[in-house]
Amino acid sequence: MSFNGGKIMKTKLSLISPLSVFALLVASISFAGVALAEESPASKSSSLSEKDQTFMRKAAKGGMMEVALGRVAMQNGQSDDVKSFGKRMVADHSKANDELKSIAAKKGVKLPSKEPSEKWSSDKAYMDMMVKDHEKDLAEFQDEANSGSDPEVKKFAEDTAKMVQEHLDLAKQTQSKLQ
Repeated sequence: MSFNGGKIMKTKLSLISPLSVFALLVASISFAGVALAEESPASKSSSLSEKDQTFMRKAAKGGMMEVALGRVAMQNGQSDDVKSFGKRMVADHSKANDELKSIAAKKGVKLPSKEPSEKWSSDKAYMDMMVKDHEKDLAEFQDEANSGSDPEVKKFAEDTAKMVQEHLDLAKQTQSKLQ
């Protein structure tokens, strides 16, 4: 009888072992799936279209340039209007840049971080550049607001387009005083 008991025990062990391995395999795959499902920067960036990501990078680069040039205008501008315009660029674009960085962090988009070094030539050259730059930026922000695919990026573009329009109007007004 002990022989049969040993055979039954061996059969039970051979059934338990593959079942245990299978259960461990299922558990491992489940944990791996949960880990992959958690949002990581790599998985988040895939949810944004290339157009949205390109817009965000360009907006960040342009925003940093506006802040850098605004600082230079505040220091080197001859006209109080130009200095005031530069101060507004620093304040408004710093705020917009921070908002964009926050969105980028949530979406896993890497933005450029190198601060541009800007040179000063004259009040007129600066204001001419600001008019031209804000006209271009306004078109890009409006395009993203209308045809972007991510709701949060579109809202940022729409809200910031309003600010860019104000800057363009102010830039034209300041430019006209210099001529």
